[in-house]
Amino acid sequence: MSSDARGELFIVSAPSGAGKTTLIKQMMEAESVDHETIKFSVSHTTRKPRLGEVQDHDYHFVDAETFQEMVKEGRFLEWAQVHDHHYGTSYDEVLSRLSRGVDVVLDIDVQGAEILLNLESDEIPKERRHGIFVMPPSYDELRRRLELRGLNESDDIDRRMRVALREVQCCQQYEYVIVNDSVSSASRVLASIILAKRHRRQRMRDSLAEVLADFSRAAEQPKSGAEENAPNGSPEY
Repeated sequence: MSSDARGELFIVSAPSGAGKTTLIKQMMEAESVDHETIKFSVSHTTRKPRLGEVQDHDYHFVDAETFQEMVKEGRFLEWAQVHDHHYGTSYDEVLSRLSRGVDVVLDIDVQGAEILLNLESDEIPKERRHGIFVMPPSYDELRRRLELRGLNESDDIDRRMRVALREVQCCQQYEYVIVNDSVSSASRVLASIILAKRHRRQRMRDSLAEVLADFSRAAEQPKSGAEENAPNGSPEY
């Protein structure tokens, strides 16, 4: 496969509680998304599953020993400790898909995104990595969402909010920013970003070559009498 036909990596990150996971899920469930050519990368984590989360669908839930063994074996593209737990993106989830022309969406923390956006890698050129930062509409709204989740104690929410104050400043490092004031509209924006990247002329080079070759073949064919006598000017549609 030519380098132009390789898939691209969409790195979506946000402060805890900003809604990036919900946004991605809604985008992936939309009818406009071709599920054969775009996949969600399932991260590994040492934290326990939350209510409704499914093993190997939402995360690969592993114990700390297994995670550290994977680190030693060099199986992670990136990994980091976030809020007392470890998270990592495995090579297996990303590289094989990109090489087949499949786009990959990552739901990742700000630490992990920084690593991937600055990674020196011939396998994933920087022009094939796109950082998308999901911004909460306000400080108070972010705190309200964390409280509504009912998953964190007050002290933990305070800690997450202190971290968020630093993380929102990182939006300057990203190619795109989505203010998540409405999940439905934000998910449409995310889908639009991905579709726009797919239709860059460079990415479409193989398809364009086929169409242009078809026109060239047609131009070489003898014209019929009707075509030879057709009036000049723009056709009506």
